[in-house]
Amino acid sequence: MLDFAVIGAAQAGLSMAYHLKAMDKDFIVLDGKDEIGASWLSRWDSLKLFTPTEFNHLPGLEFDAPKGHYPTKFEVANYFKNYVDVFKIPVQLNTLVTSVHKTEDGFEVVHNGGNILARNVIVATGPFHIPYTPPCHKRMADDIFQMHSNNYKREKQLEQGDALVVGGGDSGYQILNEISKDASRTVYFSGDTTVKSLPQNFLGKTLWWWFTKIGFLSYNKYSWIGKSLSSITQPVIGTDVKEILSRENVIPVGRTKDALNEQIIFEDQKVSSIKNVIWATGYRPNFTWIDGLELDSDGYPKNYRGVSNIDGLYFIGLPWLFTRGSATLGGVSKDAEYLATVIQEQAEKRATA
Repeated sequence: MLDFAVIGAAQAGLSMAYHLKAMDKDFIVLDGKDEIGASWLSRWDSLKLFTPTEFNHLPGLEFDAPKGHYPTKFEVANYFKNYVDVFKIPVQLNTLVTSVHKTEDGFEVVHNGGNILARNVIVATGPFHIPYTPPCHKRMADDIFQMHSNNYKREKQLEQGDALVVGGGDSGYQILNEISKDASRTVYFSGDTTVKSLPQNFLGKTLWWWFTKIGFLSYNKYSWIGKSLSSITQPVIGTDVKEILSRENVIPVGRTKDALNEQIIFEDQKVSSIKNVIWATGYRPNFTWIDGLELDSDGYPKNYRGVSNIDGLYFIGLPWLFTRGSATLGGVSKDAEYLATVIQEQAEKRATA
């Protein structure tokens, strides 16, 4: 029986693995993909982080890029691979976990190739589980090309003709920006046009430097400031929303209400010329594979800073696990350090009991 099974080999899982290694724990990191960094490599080709190099370090190893550089998805994946090599982290790929059961001695982790027994389990699967697409997509004509942003790689995937982007978050605006650069294509946009956008640099400093300086990333979700920040629409960073929406070939149409074959019905109008739809409509969490887990109203595990209601079961990498930065590449390190401290304290208590 292992001391720990860590589920997920991206930034959250690797950060915890670093501390488990330092504590000399017997553990394995499980990941359903076929290579380290796959969750990043699966995203669109032009993706860059909106946090510069100096704010993307995992514990113990700096991100190998110049200060002020905004890494690509390929650089992030290579950093993860190097991280595994440097710290000799035991990662088992092609291992999709299907269920976790509490046992008398710990946990049984069932996966596509068998099962693993561990005294403790750390779930580091991140916030992006099930891509969400509104039900009206089923009422669209079969010849309309549809994809979730999870599968979008580049504009060349699209068919000729008009396109629609649904979703006004970072992904929606970045994809809208990319596909509307071709002025010959009309791109309809269904999303929040009032969202604020922030530049990546301000007064000679990166935005993330200012966030750190004013403590924006440090307010925890239990404080009144944290509660306010977590409840408001987050700004789009590094993408000029006003400029994109001012393009002649970009047409905001309000909320997507319904569809009937070729006709798509919006708040402001009905359109029948759309040949492509990109759903940048986010994800839904899925933790139903963990037996006995208590979930909150949003479908996330009830926990305090990663410590769940089940003894020996921990979480890391969730949005607002403790602060705004909990699900970010650079912010996960603080949560990992805290969780490692809790794990060590609990181990010491058991040893003296």
